[in-house]
Amino acid sequence: MQRPVFSVHRSCGPYSGILKDIIILFKYRGYCVLGKDLATFILDTLGREESLWWGVDSIIPVPLSPQKEKQRGYNQASLLAKELGTQKNIELLVGRLIKVKTTPSQTSLEAADRRKNLKGAFKIAYDRGINGKTVLMVDDVYTTGSTLQECSRVLLKAGALEVRALTIARA
Repeated sequence: MQRPVFSVHRSCGPYSGILKDIIILFKYRGYCVLGKDLATFILDTLGREESLWWGVDSIIPVPLSPQKEKQRGYNQASLLAKELGTQKNIELLVGRLIKVKTTPSQTSLEAADRRKNLKGAFKIAYDRGINGKTVLMVDDVYTTGSTLQECSRVLLKAGALEVRALTIARA
């Protein structure tokens, strides 16, 4: 297991039970209206975590491929990030980090295959607001950390000072 390139990661709870059911409704069943309530849940659970929030300049959602976002109709991480940015008064940077490679779903892959699956999948479209900044990445579920690792590498290469990560749940 390699050391994460992001400096901090926090999840609200385990990916099981009711939390898992709600995330599935939010992510796969079209209940995008749950984004606001989930963001409130995140802030109720992790809003006082100084190691996560202190000094954050901007929030960046983990992007979906254009095909996946079109199919789903929304990016669940973007909905969460937007609500968190609004409630915490932190700048939201959408469209800076993009997914340029359509990859198979991570859900059925083992850890090593997840890492390989995402190699080169993310790029910086433009770096305004990233260089020299502390960035908080937002996603829904942390399983092996491969997605957050790859996104963090790309953000740090683009000049981010520090990358932190936040997910609703951890598998």
